[in-house]
Amino acid sequence: MTKISILGTGWLGLPLAKALIASGNIIKGSTTSENRLDILEKYNIDPYHITLTENGPNGDIHSFLNHSELLIINVPPGLRRDPTINFVAKIQQLIPLIEKSTIKNVIFVSSTSVFAEQEGFPLISNKTFPNATSNAGKQLIEAEQLLQQNKNFRTTLLRFAGLFGPNRHPAQMLSRRTNIKNPNAPVNLIHLEDCIGIIKKIIETSTWGQTLNASHPDHPIKVDYYSEVCKQMGLPFPDYNFEIPSKGKTVDSKNIMKVLDYKFRFKL
Repeated sequence: MTKISILGTGWLGLPLAKALIASGNIIKGSTTSENRLDILEKYNIDPYHITLTENGPNGDIHSFLNHSELLIINVPPGLRRDPTINFVAKIQQLIPLIEKSTIKNVIFVSSTSVFAEQEGFPLISNKTFPNATSNAGKQLIEAEQLLQQNKNFRTTLLRFAGLFGPNRHPAQMLSRRTNIKNPNAPVNLIHLEDCIGIIKKIIETSTWGQTLNASHPDHPIKVDYYSEVCKQMGLPFPDYNFEIPSKGKTVDSKNIMKVLDYKFRFKL
């Protein structure tokens, strides 16, 4: 049994919390919405109303962290919605509070967007150095470094590819769109249940201080894959731009399968 605090209980965080409780762990969960506190409580999650800000967290962060040994940071930077957000500052403000708490280990849920998309679709391994050029990618890289370089706790970086699962698939967002870039790029996706399975494996095997890239091992071509998924879902096909050379990457999960002895359960 592990006492775990999950910072962020949204689309991934809530089912993760439920799965960890089912495995016998004690869970505290945070939400930025007061309306969701009752939902967390309903699932036996100790609920906290916490918002990260550039001036420090709002809410009872001390009680949220204390008496837990593991913190899972599952907070999206939110830079697509607001490019002016300083996500790095939010993490900088959080770190001293982690240091003063009982937290020994951290899982930072990051993204494979820390790797730039390039012509030739380079293979991204666990040894590939992050090279993002986007604001969001650069901020994630800096946040990763701040956490993993801290010697007061051990941080495992977990970079997920594009998420899909119940009621959420990128095809739904791409359908009806026009002039979509990179039609010939490989797809990098991972199912919600595999995300949960990987996090559970990290905890069960005490895999701390690692950097793990997580994507389904299959990488079909974007135009073929989304056309087929849209067909299966009865959605209009997206329209692609074939004039500009496609850029992309292939996220290799061999390391995560080896380190965690993990087998992906859900097909694309």
